[in-house]
Order: sequence, then C-alpha cells, then structure tokens
Amino acid sequence: MNGNGAPPRVGDVTAVSALSAASSASAAESASSGPSSAGSAAASSARTKLERGRGALGPALELVHTGRAPTRAVLTAELGVTRATAGAVAAELEALGLIRVDSRPGGAGGTQGRPSHRLSIDENGPVALAAQVHSDGFRAALVGLGGRIVATAPGKVTVSADPAQVLGEVVEAGAALLAETGRRCIGAGLAVPSAVAEPEGTALNPLHLAWPAGAPVRAIFTQCVKAAGIEGPALTGNDVNLAALAEHRHGAGRSAQHLLCVATGHRGVGGALVLDGRLHSGSSGLALEVGHLTVNPEGRPCHCGSRGCLDVEADPLAFLTAAGRTPGPEVSLLQQARDLLGEEYAQPAVRAAAEELIDRLGLGLAGLVNILNPDRIILGGLHRELLNADPERLRAVVADRSLWGRSGGVPILPCTLDHNSLVGAAELAWQPVLDDPLGTLGAVA
Repeated sequence: MNGNGAPPRVGDVTAVSALSAASSASAAESASSGPSSAGSAAASSARTKLERGRGALGPALELVHTGRAPTRAVLTAELGVTRATAGAVAAELEALGLIRVDSRPGGAGGTQGRPSHRLSIDENGPVALAAQVHSDGFRAALVGLGGRIVATAPGKVTVSADPAQVLGEVVEAGAALLAETGRRCIGAGLAVPSAVAEPEGTALNPLHLAWPAGAPVRAIFTQCVKAAGIEGPALTGNDVNLAALAEHRHGAGRSAQHLLCVATGHRGVGGALVLDGRLHSGSSGLALEVGHLTVNPEGRPCHCGSRGCLDVEADPLAFLTAAGRTPGPEVSLLQQARDLLGEEYAQPAVRAAAEELIDRLGLGLAGLVNILNPDRIILGGLHRELLNADPERLRAVVADRSLWGRSGGVPILPCTLDHNSLVGAAELAWQPVLDDPLGTLGAVA
C-alpha cells in the first residue's frame, strides 16, 4: 500500500517490487565483493531466484485466496520455499493490493519461536464483476478475493427473450456498482442456466429461458463488458459448474479431491464434477448434464424429449406440483418451494411431496456415485433444503441403490455459500490473476 492507502499500480515507477529489490540488492552486494565473473554469477543466481519467486506468486495467492495459508509460516511450508522467499512473495502480493500481511503479535503462530505474520485478503483490493441469469431474473455483484461479495444489485424478475438486452442490462447494473464503490475491476464472469459449448461460448440449451438454442452468450457478454468500459477478460460458464467451483474453493467442497455437485435452482437440475481441484467440463464443455438422467420412466415429459428426467422430477416446479400447489407470480419458483418446505413441512401433502422428490433425487445420485465414485457430494438450491428436511432418507436411498454408496458411505452435504453461482462466475474472472498476478494486473493497470 502507498502512503495514501491506495494500492500501487504495477506500471507505476513508484511501486517497488519486493522480489526485485531483494534480488538486485543481493546481486549488487556480490558483485562489489569479488571479481567480475563472480559478480556475473551472483547476478545470474539472483535473477534465477527472482524468477522462482515470481513463479510462486500465483500459487501463493491461491493459497491465501482459498484460506489454506492463514500465516506466512503455513505459506512457507505449502510453497516449499525459504522463509525469506515466502516473505518476499507475501510482500509483493501486498504491494499489488491483493493481500495484507499483519506482523502484530498475538496472531496464529508458526511451528516455533515468535508468532508468524498473518495473511489475509485485502478488503479494499480489486474486485471481479459477477453476473448470473436464471429463469426468474438476473443479478450482478462485485466479488473480491476469498469469494467475498462486496456489493450486489437487486435482481430483476423478468428476463427478455433477447440475450443481448438481458446481458446489456446486467452489465449496466454491474457498471453502476463499480461507479458507486470506486473499486478497481479485474474482469467479469457470467453464469447461465445452460450448458456452455466450448470453445465457442454458446448457450447450447437454455431450456428455461426464451433464448434461442446456441445463443453466443460469451461474445455478447464480452461486447457488453467492453462497451461499459470494463477492462479485463469476460468469461462465461454453466451456473452449476460455477457453483461447484465456488464451493470447492470456499465452501462445502473444500479439500475434496473428487467432488460431485447437484443442484436445482429456479428451474431444472444441473450437475458438476471437480477432479483433483479442477472443474471437469468434458471435451467441449458439456459434461455432467445430470438433469437428463431418467429417474422415473413413467414420469413427466421432459424438454429434452424423454420422460421422467431429474430436470422435471426434482426441481421446484415438480415439488410445488406434487404438493398440490399452484405457483404464483409474486416470487420465484425456488423461493415458493423453499417457503412451502420450511413453513408447511408438517402437512401430509407437503411431506409426501418432499419424500417423492428425495427418492427421485436419491436414485439419480446413486447412479452418479456408481459411475463417478466421488469422495463427496454437495447439494444446492432446493436440494439443499430437501437434504436438511430428511437427511437420513436421502442417504439411505443412495446407499441402497449404489455399490459405492453402500460400501463407502459417500458424504452428502449441503452447499454452504449464498449466491455460489455468482461467486463461481467471479472465480472465472479471477483465474488469470491467480495464474499470473504480476503479469495480469500489469495488463489491466
């Protein structure tokens, strides 16, 4: 941080790199104390150390971003570097306005000796613009490192059939938040309720929106972001994929190696898989379309042309219908289903509807467990409330119908983040910074 509390710009000559300073000082000292060949070797060694230190910036930032390095001692151990290098790396990230280093006594200590410096996200640092579109509206937010939502714009209750109009409005709402808060933006991410085909970035099947199949949402979103004067990348992904990414980094999926996420939002059912810390999207971005698993062959007709898919057997509309309730226009289907489950669960018709959905969901999860063998399952949207309403019933269905569920007892947990798809959309924008903090922030400085 500079004297007036603002983070120094990477391109500003007054922003001195801790790594560069340490490396230059080491080279100068060696060069002045010996022959020129020794000085040259020392300078080369210093440059190598500098390159290694800069290469550690991204991994270090990710460790702090995901809460896995609360102190400099932990950072040193996780990176496998010396204390001096870890200190220089932390100082560089602090100079970039990304983290704070607190050396005051009383913090969490290292393994021995004096307490280690505490590391935390800089609450006044840059943000990503996150946007989410769903069948009942859209929302824009500013999200900082650590998955912290800084500001949100109220969601809209109607979604136009024109994706360009909708994305223009949501970006406009995000730009207003940026103007209001005065925060620096590193890029933008968008979550949509559709499989997003790669590398084109098209919404292949926005079934619950009136958008045309194959709408070029990434290209439209990029144009809107640029038109709003927002710098940095503009990226797009499926909403449940992004929810899983957010939960893996900041929520119920932390530390899982093979994480399965299944969720129902405002309409339909989606799934996502995180393998060895990375989102698995398949060869063209279309993996884990779990909403079209058949769980009731004689069930409701599905938009895909089949019958009895999870998409129509285990979403909020299915629950309201099974409970004998006619949805109203006042609030979203998801909110109506949540209110009914929370306030009238004791009613026989509501309990029976919940049990029906739990059984359908359990059948789908059992099949996925047999195929994927995850070490953890997390449930979002209405599925989270169904799990909380009768956790033993759902776990019993999965255990009874799946080989690995019966023998291994796969943990099934509720998602813990509010607006996890928004946080996941921000993760898309933050990823280039996590990969190369110095280079990326210099490009958008």
